[in-house]
Amino acid sequence: MRKFIDLSISIESNLRSDPEEMIPQIQYIDHNTGAKQMADFFPGIDTDKDLPNGKGWALELMTLSSHSGTHLDAPWHYHPEMSKGKKALTIDEIPLEWCMGNGVKLDFRDFDDGYLVTAKDMEDAFKKIEYELKPGDIVLVNTAADKYWGKPEYLVKGCGMGKEATLWLCDKGVHVVGTDAWSWDRPLPMIAKDFKENGDSSVIWEGHFAGIEHGYCHIEKLTNLENLPSYGFTVCCFPVKIKEASAGWIRAVAVIDE
Repeated sequence: MRKFIDLSISIESNLRSDPEEMIPQIQYIDHNTGAKQMADFFPGIDTDKDLPNGKGWALELMTLSSHSGTHLDAPWHYHPEMSKGKKALTIDEIPLEWCMGNGVKLDFRDFDDGYLVTAKDMEDAFKKIEYELKPGDIVLVNTAADKYWGKPEYLVKGCGMGKEATLWLCDKGVHVVGTDAWSWDRPLPMIAKDFKENGDSSVIWEGHFAGIEHGYCHIEKLTNLENLPSYGFTVCCFPVKIKEASAGWIRAVAVIDE
């Protein structure tokens, strides 16, 4: 028997899910308005008589970022170069084989909000679940940030992956990782605070900038990771193909054969 677990959140209008300038806007065209629109396509139509119950199509007009909702970030999002000098891949260039693989879930819910996950943390986590990473595995990090989805505090919830933790995964052949937080990195206000206090620019977006050394993709804004086992499932995360874009929306799904 095959079980499917939805790992994606819905894109919603006016939801406090992003910085203000990135919040999606959705205009819903209902069936009555759709009937009026159809009259423009079918001259002479009597919408009351010629359409079922006088109803036409429904559709939505949307204004949103490629990073709205659950999405896959391409290396182009991090920097124009990846893997020490190669042109960074845009979302339409991501190999499809990267986007489906054996899933591994790490439970980092005990880490404080803003905690910087290290390579040792990664190593310890895999020892704890007694799993050895394989090339092509997709690693998902459960921070519990998704429980604040739709609230302003979502933007400052969850631990973040540091450069060394990210490269530790990449060096083992991992191409795609994911988190239920707003960002793969620590929350931006916490990074900004540290930078202001110590002036060390290496703390800025270090998990993302790791892609300059080793190209990889990460998923942000996942949900329901607590419903997954540590391993023994398949992850599907194919992005919408947007030409030369830095990210694409996905319907992330875990498949468990029971």
